[in-house]
Amino acid sequence: MKIRRVHRFDVGYHEAVAIQNELRSDVVRTGTPRPLRLVAGADVSYAKKAVTMYAAVVVVAWPSLEVAEEVTAQCAAEFPYIPGLLSFREMPALLAAFEKLRSAPDVIVCDGHGVAHPRGFGIASHLGVLLNVPAIGCAKKRLVGDYEEPGPEKGSRVPLLLDGRTIGTVLRTRERVKPVFVSVGHRIGLRSAVRIVLDAATRSRLPEPTRLAHVLSNAARREDGT
Repeated sequence: MKIRRVHRFDVGYHEAVAIQNELRSDVVRTGTPRPLRLVAGADVSYAKKAVTMYAAVVVVAWPSLEVAEEVTAQCAAEFPYIPGLLSFREMPALLAAFEKLRSAPDVIVCDGHGVAHPRGFGIASHLGVLLNVPAIGCAKKRLVGDYEEPGPEKGSRVPLLLDGRTIGTVLRTRERVKPVFVSVGHRIGLRSAVRIVLDAATRSRLPEPTRLAHVLSNAARREDGT
């Protein structure tokens, strides 16, 4: 898979924020991936105080969710952990993994936020814009915004609001299990993003592509002895 666009990641805090603010205008918040045949999950693992990132991308066939391809990549962590700038720490490893894919996915589900971010440009948006591929943010924790608790049933949802604007959906993917926070990454509408996440969450709280990527990235880290 070819990377359509890239920039430096070994930058300081203020330059990183400026890059987010610049690229934010490129985010497309509408669309429905058609035909939907391949869905990728992406995740990064690293130990505390680690100097190495271990990225994994797992591509599954849709709607069977059978694994079609999986790749890993590792690289040095050159950017510190700073809330709101996670993509500058993890993106080099993720891009290296995506470059190994033989076929481009129709949509990417990231373990992180899209536009539900202080500057409207989380890791799902960052990855989607650089790859020019539809992307969804599906995070385990809220970064910004307010919401009321959704109902306990699978499929229950409420809007995630920031200053009166809907920036995402708080979605219950399993009955009486903590919800996930779904937001637009790039080139997809929120309704389509929620539907894909819910349909893909068959075995756990997380959608299957992201769960599999999480398992694979942790396995790569353990195999390297960290």
